[in-house]
Amino acid sequence: MAVHSLFDLAVIAADRVLKTLAGQHHAERASPARAISSAVLDPQEKIHAAGLMRVNHAGEICAQALYEGQAMVAREASVRRALLVAAREEEDHLAWCDERLQELDSRPSLLNPLWYGMSFVLGAATGLMGDRISLGFVAATEDQVCRHLDRHMRDLPVDDERSRAIVAQMRADEARHGASALAAGGADFPQPVKDAMTLISGVMTATAYRV
Repeated sequence: MAVHSLFDLAVIAADRVLKTLAGQHHAERASPARAISSAVLDPQEKIHAAGLMRVNHAGEICAQALYEGQAMVAREASVRRALLVAAREEEDHLAWCDERLQELDSRPSLLNPLWYGMSFVLGAATGLMGDRISLGFVAATEDQVCRHLDRHMRDLPVDDERSRAIVAQMRADEARHGASALAAGGADFPQPVKDAMTLISGVMTATAYRV
């Protein structure tokens, strides 16, 4: 595998941020909703489903940025490689959510550039603390994301099987990312830290639902 300098990684990251924010998401895996027929949702259900999928899309924007920031400053090549592989899978999620938003006649969050910038800085700052902390942050973040997706599975309209299929696959991928991060030596963050992360993510969730 080629060895990249910090400058190379910064250029690669800049290219990815432009593609991410421009909506150039290319899924390697077909959408989990591909074989599911669209249900007729009433206007309020449609708006609610779109709000939830917009939150999920914004969350994936944050995930891309976190992984990119962490990968740029990772000390071990194996850790950087694992982060970038996870980021590639998250790109599938972005494409699926974007497609579902279009089906619901809606759009991504207008604040995605803000979410990306804040998350990239947070990822890089965490990465500078060392690979063990960086991987632990991935695990803690994915734990929060799984809880968040579990709530969405309960909150989505009962008949919206297309959105449910996407969220279910995302949930399985996120749980695997978190478990892999811990298995690779990530620190197990204490519960108070996870609780603080929950409060912070709640701000993004409440805002992205509407904006």
